[in-house]
Amino acid sequence: MPSTFDQWRASRVAAEVSVATQVPAASLAAMRARRLAALLAHAAAHSPRYRRLLAGCDPATVRLEDLPVARKAELMRDFEGWVTDPALSLPALRRYVADPANIATDFLGHYTVWESSGSTGEPAIFVQDAQAMAVYDALEALRRPMLRPLDRLFDPWGLSERIASVGATDGHFASTVSVERLRRLQPWLAQRLVGISFLQPLPALCAELDAFGPTVVATYPSAAVLLAEERQAGRLKAAPREICTGGETLSAAGRAFVLQAFGCPVANSFGASEFLSLAFECPRGRLHLNSDWAILEAVDAHGRVLPPGGWLYIRTLQALGLATVKHVAPTPHLVAPKATVDLATVQAVIRCHYDVLASYTRSLKKACAAALGRLRDMSPQAARALKAAKPLLGKDQALLDPSRYRQVMQALKASQALATMYSMRGELTTVWSRSTASGEQLARHLQDWCQRAEASAIAPLAEFSRRLRSYA
Repeated sequence: MPSTFDQWRASRVAAEVSVATQVPAASLAAMRARRLAALLAHAAAHSPRYRRLLAGCDPATVRLEDLPVARKAELMRDFEGWVTDPALSLPALRRYVADPANIATDFLGHYTVWESSGSTGEPAIFVQDAQAMAVYDALEALRRPMLRPLDRLFDPWGLSERIASVGATDGHFASTVSVERLRRLQPWLAQRLVGISFLQPLPALCAELDAFGPTVVATYPSAAVLLAEERQAGRLKAAPREICTGGETLSAAGRAFVLQAFGCPVANSFGASEFLSLAFECPRGRLHLNSDWAILEAVDAHGRVLPPGGWLYIRTLQALGLATVKHVAPTPHLVAPKATVDLATVQAVIRCHYDVLASYTRSLKKACAAALGRLRDMSPQAARALKAAKPLLGKDQALLDPSRYRQVMQALKASQALATMYSMRGELTTVWSRSTASGEQLARHLQDWCQRAEASAIAPLAEFSRRLRSYA
């Protein structure tokens, strides 16, 4: 349970957050500058790393672009030099996060700890004090959009809510720690707030959601789209009254599809391991940065600060046909198919996911050609519908507008093999879109995917799966 001091600190921060929403932009900028100066002064006084970097500088006038970019791998190598409390030991923290039983428990009696996934090769550990947790709690309470104001009017404490957080549940990840921390701090919530693993097969996930009967589902946009598919197909019976997404881009088409499938309000937010509550939606569906507490700085691949609006200008020129955005994807390295998917395979798949998707699209087209050959004589009308939908099969489901998505779903009724491949494409993309799953969890997820693909008796799918196990 929180101490009286922690409760006082949380109420003080909540008051600050509430006041900050009412003041002019100029005052917010001054508030942010004061908070940044105080942060840098504390770092200079207590962190050996920043004492060195800020030597001879006035924290009140230092610009962020004057400081080097801090990458996770570098900070982990210099952990004892980075942190401001010498009692924090990286080996001790690694032992702590290695045990799932420690999730959301206090480290050293007063710290909250979580880790990033490490899917890019270097997991980072983040240690939060009471002040940081009070900020996150206040932002969540006061700035998260209220999707059902009438319900809140009659149930201001949310006593009738049943909230399911669908994510990675067996590691010390930010979302999981947040859920378990709330369950520990508020025992009355324990039966009405649960974490459900998205890494289990979809039928098991749907069964668990149906058994719980959530009024609110919080998950990633891509997972919300997958659940919406299950809901439309009748395989998911749960009928939440609110869908909250975060951690990924929620496209207009994805939002429309989830809204159509569940018939309830949908709201998106964005956060990261470094700062939980980065941005919330306004009633117009735009994400707004909590800029009084967080500062975002756009940099290029070399850590150089980009001018404000640079990417917006490029995208605008692209829309007008006056510029082309180019990306050189890495060349995949393939070996003999591995018997078991390992972390190196996962990292290679994430790194080369453009190549993975291109290869999967080729497999889909091969299966589509076979299906068309069978349907031309059996059902010419179904063959025409499938041929019209063929160009859409390789596109991200979340990027299709609702009418095109319905066109694809209708066409796939003529071929169970194609319907399976289309559904499994969505599952495959979760390997590189999950920011909170560990490398080991993703390896298990990908191994299960490959086993189901190769047991499907769909030749193009099995052939692709064997190629997938060759990435290294």
